[in-house]
Amino acid sequence: MNGTIFNIEHYAIHDGPGIRTTIFFKGCPLACLWCHNPEGLSVKPQIVYYRQRCVGCKKCVSLCTAGALSPRDGGISFDAGKCRLCGRCAESCPAEALEKVGRSVTAAEVIAEAEKDRIFYEESGGGVTFSGGEPFLQADFLRECLTLAKTRGLHTAVETSGFAPREAVEKAAPYVDLFLFDVKHIRAAEHRKYTGADNAPIKANLRRLSELGKEIVLRMVVIPNVNDDKEALEELCCFLRDETSVRTVNLLPLHKSASEKYRRLGREFAIEDFETPDDERMAAAARLFAEYGFRMLIDGQ
Repeated sequence: MNGTIFNIEHYAIHDGPGIRTTIFFKGCPLACLWCHNPEGLSVKPQIVYYRQRCVGCKKCVSLCTAGALSPRDGGISFDAGKCRLCGRCAESCPAEALEKVGRSVTAAEVIAEAEKDRIFYEESGGGVTFSGGEPFLQADFLRECLTLAKTRGLHTAVETSGFAPREAVEKAAPYVDLFLFDVKHIRAAEHRKYTGADNAPIKANLRRLSELGKEIVLRMVVIPNVNDDKEALEELCCFLRDETSVRTVNLLPLHKSASEKYRRLGREFAIEDFETPDDERMAAAARLFAEYGFRMLIDGQ
């Protein structure tokens, strides 16, 4: 079985315990305005343009039969909507200013790559983490990777939004040691507004994983005036306390470092005007969760 990934990160330290290898699956059913990995939204490969690398030779323009590339002062203009993903421009670029993001791999290839870091897992208590995108969008491929990882004795973690069919989550659960469960907003209307989808399946899957006794760390990006008002946070705390087994919450401050990724993909960076939380705001949110009895982490610490 083949799946599509867009990156493998070695020596990751923020995607579960210890030193880890993180496999980034391509494709996501949500459209979160603040997505940090926009190259993971589409399940299809994409062409990325690094303007600062471009030497202005225009070779790619002459090769593009789709009209996606055109000359401009000091470089090229890239229209992602016209691109047919033939990849000829990236293959021919002498400066590597164009890159095809996304490749097809087998589960065996993924785990073989992860096993290169086995010595670091053994010394640090690490393992392999499947992230994205949304790994459950390629549920069968994810499960094959997980089962193969467990046959090799590797610790496994899955970072997920929880927006997935319940059956897919249940089938994968026996092979997952840790779920890093990303919650965007507890309220349905706001969740639809900012992600394009209802959160009912997410809450249902969080309950189900709790029933199955799985280890879960809840993660939430704190976004001022979007999901950090006291009433919304208390509503989330009550849901977690009363209906799930979650005991650890990791709050992550919104940041805008992905703006360059959006520009490379020819996409709008929709959160340019969003406020980023300061230390005081993060601490206030953490105190509220702590009052409800949760073990608190801020940005993994």
